[in-house]
Amino acid sequence: QVQLVESGGGLVQPGGSVRLSCAASGIIFSAYTMGWYRQTSGKERELVATISPSTNANYRDSMKGRFTISRDNAKNTVDLQINGLKPEDTAVYYCNARYSNSNYWGKGTLVTVSS
Repeated sequence: QVQLVESGGGLVQPGGSVRLSCAASGIIFSAYTMGWYRQTSGKERELVATISPSTNANYRDSMKGRFTISRDNAKNTVDLQINGLKPEDTAVYYCNARYSNSNYWGKGTLVTVSS
């Protein structure tokens, strides 16, 4: 059974930082491209960043600079560091695992940026 479990969300003040983590099980983690997506109310889910098995990272253009994705193949985890948080970063952040025809999602973790 595949599980992707996100953690680290919560209420953060503007300008602050948050580190999200996703723990994966039930997959050969090192073979999967891992990613973070986010979704706000009324909008489609959008890509934040992906990281390949060889740790090549790619970011949505608007996410470059404040977002950093990383993975630990020994721990089966993928993290997303977000700095300089803005109210518009408020969203549910989802972990994704993709390999060939396999595509899995976590249930998401809510990040709320507000003073």
